[in-house]
Amino acid sequence: MRQIKTVVTGVLMLSVASFSNAESTFSLTSLTPDVAMKLATAARQSCNDQGYQVAVAVVDRSGLLQAFIRDRFATPHTVEVAERKAWTALSFRIPTSEMEKATNQDTVMMGIRHTSKALMVGGGLPIEAGGSLLGGIGISGAPGGDLDEACAADGLLAIEDDLLF
Repeated sequence: MRQIKTVVTGVLMLSVASFSNAESTFSLTSLTPDVAMKLATAARQSCNDQGYQVAVAVVDRSGLLQAFIRDRFATPHTVEVAERKAWTALSFRIPTSEMEKATNQDTVMMGIRHTSKALMVGGGLPIEAGGSLLGGIGISGAPGGDLDEACAADGLLAIEDDLLF
């Protein structure tokens, strides 16, 4: 028992020592919850102004849901679809409409469609600022992925000043 404690202590000491070197660490930039909700709300409003009832999901840079809003008449499937679009845009770092084209049945990239959470349908955009990937936004409920994506783009424009750093 004493030997295990010594090994664990040694590992902990090594871990602490490795973090003291500045070259061994890095900093990440993340959206605040308030800005993530501002983005979701602005994107939803853009769709509402066009008469669409939607769900909007914003995921953080780790792909975890950070903000979500759903219109009362958005259908049940929009909840999952919006989050998966946001995750896909973040994960692949491109709009989901581009992933939809790049992974169609006639391409060598078609296999990516089998990634469990990925959804190759327009309506998701990565969130980037200052050279950093901050997250993704996904919208579901407008009558077409291109319309979902346009609302997402409007949402990003609404927080543009918040992202300048």
